[in-house]
Amino acid sequence: MTIETQSNSAGPRVTRRGFLAGTGGLTFAIVLGANGAGLITPARAKSMAQEITAWVRIAPDDVITILTPAAEMGQGSMTSVPLILAEELDADWDKVVLEWAPADPKVYGYTRKRGGRVSQSMAIVGSRAVMMYYNQMRIAGAQARKVLLDAAASRWRVPVSELTTEPSQVVHGKSGRRMSYGEIASFARMPATLPKVGKGALKKKSEFRLIGKSVPRRDIPAKVNGTAQFSIDVHLPGMVYASTVHSPVQNGKPKSWNEAKIKAMPGVLGTVKLKQGVAIVADSFEQVLVARSALKVEWKGAKAKGFDSETVLEKDYARIAGDPKAKIKTLQKIGDDKAAFAQAARTYKAEFRSDLGYHAQMEPLNAVARFNAAGDRVEIWEGTQAPGRSRQMIAKALGLETSQVIHHQCYMGGGFGRRSRTDYTIEAALIAKEIKRPVKMIWTREEDIAYGMFRPQSLLRLEAALDASGKVTGWRHSVTGDGKRLLQSGIKNFYYQVPNKNIERRGASHGIRLKHWRAVGHVFNVYAIEAFIDEMAAAEGMDSLDFRLQRMSPSKKAQTVLETVAKMSDWRAKRPEGRAVGLSMSERSGSLGAGVVEISLDGKSGKIRVHKTWLAIDGGTIVQPDSARRNLESGIIYGLSSVLKERATMKDGIVEQSNFHDYEVLRITDAPEELHVEFIDKDTKPTGIGEIGNPWVAAAVANAFHALTGKRLHHMPFTPERVKAVLKA
Repeated sequence: MTIETQSNSAGPRVTRRGFLAGTGGLTFAIVLGANGAGLITPARAKSMAQEITAWVRIAPDDVITILTPAAEMGQGSMTSVPLILAEELDADWDKVVLEWAPADPKVYGYTRKRGGRVSQSMAIVGSRAVMMYYNQMRIAGAQARKVLLDAAASRWRVPVSELTTEPSQVVHGKSGRRMSYGEIASFARMPATLPKVGKGALKKKSEFRLIGKSVPRRDIPAKVNGTAQFSIDVHLPGMVYASTVHSPVQNGKPKSWNEAKIKAMPGVLGTVKLKQGVAIVADSFEQVLVARSALKVEWKGAKAKGFDSETVLEKDYARIAGDPKAKIKTLQKIGDDKAAFAQAARTYKAEFRSDLGYHAQMEPLNAVARFNAAGDRVEIWEGTQAPGRSRQMIAKALGLETSQVIHHQCYMGGGFGRRSRTDYTIEAALIAKEIKRPVKMIWTREEDIAYGMFRPQSLLRLEAALDASGKVTGWRHSVTGDGKRLLQSGIKNFYYQVPNKNIERRGASHGIRLKHWRAVGHVFNVYAIEAFIDEMAAAEGMDSLDFRLQRMSPSKKAQTVLETVAKMSDWRAKRPEGRAVGLSMSERSGSLGAGVVEISLDGKSGKIRVHKTWLAIDGGTIVQPDSARRNLESGIIYGLSSVLKERATMKDGIVEQSNFHDYEVLRITDAPEELHVEFIDKDTKPTGIGEIGNPWVAAAVANAFHALTGKRLHHMPFTPERVKAVLKA
């Protein structure tokens, strides 16, 4: 198949200019910005394109086209975000066509406010898609609906107050007349003064036809029938193939290599020197792979040389964590923790560790790049979580203006945070510039692991002070590791309202590549917090649930999810022989949850088996329940994989694992037999769902393990070797 322009399941890609021009009908230019949403006329839209975020076009044949700015990696965002607008527009969803929005955050980004700064972003990270676009899309849809109502009222010469809408139709109840949106679009014109719609004019929850009512995801049919376009599917006339070999010691640079030998190999067109690697270019990818195996590179300047991850985690971090002169970043200081510990009736402390984690996305990292004949414009095909940022970084790397980079968004075969960084696409563009041919660049799995961007390893030390009544009144949490902000998410446990807290980060630097990994620091911080609480509960002779409810001062939201999951799992019920349950909280992106696992253990092999999971989530309004549930189930499986199997290690700065035979991931035979998810019914703005399925899993498994064996697991992942060592200790 030869693809000259991007396509997806909804049809060919449209340009901004072409969309505004349309082919007849009514085009809505919708401003989404710091001051909310609003419509502007198409004429004004063309003159102020940098202020426009999303467009809706209603054609006379009733087809409604909505641009979707949400990158799709299996989570359903490309459906859920435009569906929010369609809800307030009261559109017939079966007549809605979706198109990718161009990669332009100033135009299509959601609004972010941080530290007094307002910015626009298209990055689908941190469970942000539905949460960040929700209010703006609702207001925009309601405003477009009001234009249609006003146009129909004018045509029928009736008060607009007498009109209502049904899916893609305006109805006049008194006369029984009705007009489709397409009919209205054939004669309607944008008014000189556009209507304003406040939040009070939005639909009530009871009036929703789409939000909260699961509809089929638009990407699924194309993924099933094979027409969905991933960047690895793109084929251009004259295209060649490339793959990069990077320094085995992370962040090394190429000094020299056997270029003459490689260029003499069949099909090889040449090599390209990159900042941290050497790319081989050939007529076919098979020829690239053969040449890769023959490439011999001399490397220099590797920052990670000498780094031994296991020694650093066990010894160096312990030294830093106990050093009063270490550089400390205070993350949260509430009340007087010194006084709380000085006056405590008793105190507890515990220490936890977590290893490096690889993203393990299914689709290999890849991208396609093509320059024009003049060499002053490049086209990019890639699957990215942050198309706007990617486009900007590609332009910077090539010395171009952002406008000189034409970006075609593709589906992603997994992201998990890794595909919000565009280093692999920049390589594709640099290679294409050098070779002067369209290039498909693919990293091998071995290269992706060796040159991986990992979830940081960490050492976590926690202390708690209890007063005479047994209430936790003081809390200290220190995390040590490399990665700065990557270490600290999920550390503040706001859902426990302990009056005196001191939370800190202690840093190190090893010259290795680190990156956001599904739920980031929540994974190890929530593990430490929730496993520590379970230890205190046992020491106090209390049930783990009761200790949280009575001693940890949980917020009302936390109480609700705890009580809900206790009911879901029948928490106090006797379990079958050889099984036990464990409990943990979960938090991410404004959502709060509580989960329970039921496990068994093969003491001989050291293998933990999770049979059942229950998860209660308060995520505000759930726009698409089925997609949200699948996201959570995916997070649970991803979490179990990281908790029971996944670990990356480095010796002398070289990653020891090379593929899925030694970087193990959860297999289908190890998946739980039952996954139960329940949402707390709320009529509030959505909060993040995409990542909260992951953080609670580690502590719940560790707590269930203690209930079963009386032993504690303090180092994640809980590999069979570690489990057997703990059982013998």
